[in-house]
Amino acid sequence: MSPAALLHADREFFGMVADVAFSNPFSLSRAAVVARLISDVPRDRTSDREALARVVAPRLQSVLREGAQAVERLGDDDRRLLETALLYVTYHRYLPQIDALIERQAGQSGAPLTMSFGDEVLADLGGHGFAAERAARYFAGFFQVRRAFYFIDRALAGECESMRRLREALWNNVFTYDMRGYDAALLSRMEDFSTLILGETGTGKGSAAAAIGRSAFIPYAAAERRFVTNFADSFIAINLSQFPETLIESELFGHRKGAFTGAIDHHQGVFERCSAHGALFLDEIGEVSIPVQIKLLQVLQERTFTPLGGHEKRRFSGRVIAATNRRLDELRRGGRFRDDFFYRLCSDVIEVPTLRQRIAESPDELRQLVRLLVARITGGESVPLSARVLEALERGVPRGYPWPGNVRELEQAVRRVLLTGRYVPDLAHAADDEEAALVHELRAGELTAAQVLGRYCALLYRRLGTYADVAKRTGLDPRTSRKYVTAGLDARQPRP
Repeated sequence: MSPAALLHADREFFGMVADVAFSNPFSLSRAAVVARLISDVPRDRTSDREALARVVAPRLQSVLREGAQAVERLGDDDRRLLETALLYVTYHRYLPQIDALIERQAGQSGAPLTMSFGDEVLADLGGHGFAAERAARYFAGFFQVRRAFYFIDRALAGECESMRRLREALWNNVFTYDMRGYDAALLSRMEDFSTLILGETGTGKGSAAAAIGRSAFIPYAAAERRFVTNFADSFIAINLSQFPETLIESELFGHRKGAFTGAIDHHQGVFERCSAHGALFLDEIGEVSIPVQIKLLQVLQERTFTPLGGHEKRRFSGRVIAATNRRLDELRRGGRFRDDFFYRLCSDVIEVPTLRQRIAESPDELRQLVRLLVARITGGESVPLSARVLEALERGVPRGYPWPGNVRELEQAVRRVLLTGRYVPDLAHAADDEEAALVHELRAGELTAAQVLGRYCALLYRRLGTYADVAKRTGLDPRTSRKYVTAGLDARQPRP
């Protein structure tokens, strides 16, 4: 007897639903598919997610009038489409409870929280024909997907294009660019994929690393009504630049009692403390010495390490995320960063954009960040306070200021305005940073001739103070020098 088949229109519809379910929520291609699916839905103030739920659930019910048996009679391809739609609807049905669990667990270390709604999810999936083991796995997938969205979306604010691309890259780092392939073959092998995060000081590399580290797949233990580990403890960060050479190996690999003078007890290093379902973040990786690089390379290659003074090898099963604000190409050319170590770290390379790049892309980016920072500092959104901070920045921060400290500097600027009512940046230091940024972009071949002249004239204007001095230094007439200064300032940082 031939298997049943979906109608062509249903197959096309549920194919698009599957594309949405498996695609990157921060990608432009997914947004285009969602727009097609909800084009006929009255919107009002309804979000895309709510509008899509209004479309998918009724269409699914009409196909499943005969219950789970209707799915079982379908051919393999059609059955997979309907199963994906069932998972999609079930996931969104329990989003409020999953979000509440994430919120409660995010601020607590220790044992994972128990929950009652897990039984409901498993029963719901079981009623649709999913075996108990598959149901538990999919529930764990629901939890992972929502955690990833929560941390990537909330930890990295900003609506400019470079921030959208960053969020898209972080999602791909967790689930790969093909979630179907991730689910089928890579879910349990992500420890083999190391990540290198690059960016200037203060751009948010730690937040990007944490978003990855807290988004790993964590199995669900149905008998205990909880996930097997606490995601709040699954991400461990260590700043390698803060430890002297004599202590850094102990902090990384641990030591046994008596391993060296002062080792009065056993000590667990970060590799030993890291969960198999988590990640270890090695910040300032560009600062470590060659001997430490060699030992870290061995851990990445063999996935084992030995504490100082010990003999038993221990397994490391988490992911490694490393970050630096240094130019690794220069360190590698100078022999200060090993090529083989670099190639072990760079399964994925993610660059966090600078604040000046973000504001150049979208002048509203600064306003959004100020509102977010004020809300974070004061514990709630305040339109009057945000407006007051923006006014103070308008008065104290010159046009074209490059924000060398990036978001970290902006946060302290907001705090200073809240305390003192004003913020005046260190312009001499900023000019040095702007010069370094210009040299970097020249080496990368990223500038047109007009941009080079504009940026150079803007840099001279900051140092010399007048258009006449810029004209004298460059040999341009005053009117032309003014034009290039203005263009160079606007290219780096529009007014808030």
